[in-house]
Amino acid sequence: MLSTLSDQAIWKTAGLPADRVSLENAAIVVSCKRYPLLIDPQLQGIKWIKGKEGPEMVTIQLSQNKWQTKVQMALQNGSILMIESIGQEIDSMLDPLLSRQFVRKGRGVTVKLGTEDVDMMPTFKLYLQTKLINPHYKPETAAQCTIINFIVTESGLEDQLLAMVVRVEKPDLE
Repeated sequence: MLSTLSDQAIWKTAGLPADRVSLENAAIVVSCKRYPLLIDPQLQGIKWIKGKEGPEMVTIQLSQNKWQTKVQMALQNGSILMIESIGQEIDSMLDPLLSRQFVRKGRGVTVKLGTEDVDMMPTFKLYLQTKLINPHYKPETAAQCTIINFIVTESGLEDQLLAMVVRVEKPDLE
């Protein structure tokens, strides 16, 4: 209901596995209003998003030096930002952004990151990703983000293997 067959075909070309759970997860990622937080230990969701968003996506980890500056630049430039390998605790500096505490100033929008008000372009997108299999997030985090579980299920793995065999044996059928 959230996607068309052409959308799904485009997602598959961008690297999304062909199983039903992955397609449902992708539809949620594309349709959600809150920033998506992917539980993705096999890195299938992140591979799809990188294929979908292209090379202009900025990828950071919260363990990097000066990650705050990269977040500010992504906000100001309207970039697509992927924060990879987050733990169970998300840095409190990101709380105003995740909870969408935006302030309108004239025609623009700002958000407070740390001690600074940062201008935000409307084209800004944020994706969060964790490799943890069973993370326990605070209720505030669950309320601020759309949590999407990309862990491969047994039936999903069967569907992915079947799609690979069909792709090799009969590409026209796929």
